[in-house]
Amino acid sequence: MYYRPIPRTDHVRTTGALTLAGGWTWFDTVEETQRGGTSRLIAAAELPDDLRQRLTSPRAPIATLDFATPKLMGILNVTPDSFSDGGAHNTFADAVNRARAMVAEGAHIIDVGGESTRPGAADVTEAEEIARTAPVIAAMRAAMDVPISIDTRKTAVAQAATDAGATLVNDVAGFRFDPALAPFCVASRLPVCVMHAQGDPATMQKNPRYDHVALDVYDFLAERVSALTALGIPRAQIIVDPGIGFGKTQAHNLTLMQNLSLFHGLGCPILLGASRKRFIGDIGGTPEAGARMPGSVAVALAGIAQGVQVLRVHDVDATRAALALWRAVTGSGG
Repeated sequence: MYYRPIPRTDHVRTTGALTLAGGWTWFDTVEETQRGGTSRLIAAAELPDDLRQRLTSPRAPIATLDFATPKLMGILNVTPDSFSDGGAHNTFADAVNRARAMVAEGAHIIDVGGESTRPGAADVTEAEEIARTAPVIAAMRAAMDVPISIDTRKTAVAQAATDAGATLVNDVAGFRFDPALAPFCVASRLPVCVMHAQGDPATMQKNPRYDHVALDVYDFLAERVSALTALGIPRAQIIVDPGIGFGKTQAHNLTLMQNLSLFHGLGCPILLGASRKRFIGDIGGTPEAGARMPGSVAVALAGIAQGVQVLRVHDVDATRAALALWRAVTGSGG
């Protein structure tokens, strides 16, 4: 059985309404779904006690991030071939300057990646990935007091990054590519972000299929969270990411967006990484990735309305401003 809280943001709450994940949305109704069966709406009061606790408990801080309010993760791709900004920040000076700018714009954490994960991207050697990321992270750590995550699938890259000052490991492969990566995070007491992807970057967009994309992704993340906690990473130090655009069609992405609140049942903060993705361009009529800021902001706010705690974005300033307005008009704080 799966339970999806139906989040609301109205400033007037119904009697018995529950706060979702200790955040800015609330719910009094839940969609109960069974594979192969029908769905029905139930009152929040009918939830099993353990699930009610998981859905309502405030999320613990991770890498100094407090999830009582939405957080912005600025994307820093130090690569020549990323789908949106490849080559824009792959010199040392450009990368550090871009990090400074995103922090000034309101980024709460910077995510540094040295290997493109766009559809069709080729693998990068560990040595090259380390050379791209570690010096930039070291310079950022010396210049600014901001959490830094390393976006990698590889243990050696994560180790070099954390030695340089990174404080979180963000693995798009869900800690399945390199079997040594999760134990390294355990030994180093590092929080992690675990993402769903069907296939690898070279093949993931070749006819992806699901029985029920939201439930399939939920089950994958539930299994990964269980595997990571069994190794010794506390659930409270795991962020989950449904992996918008990673082995998904436009229809899959939209279904996931419509069901994001389902993932609160995992008891972890949720990260939404939809910024400038292809489906935004296809629906919004903006084929150039760099022109997809308005659509990306719209999708980001749709995620925040479902209680998503972290937005991974290229356009930090625009997202910050839109979020400030959204929170003001919904009464969710300044």
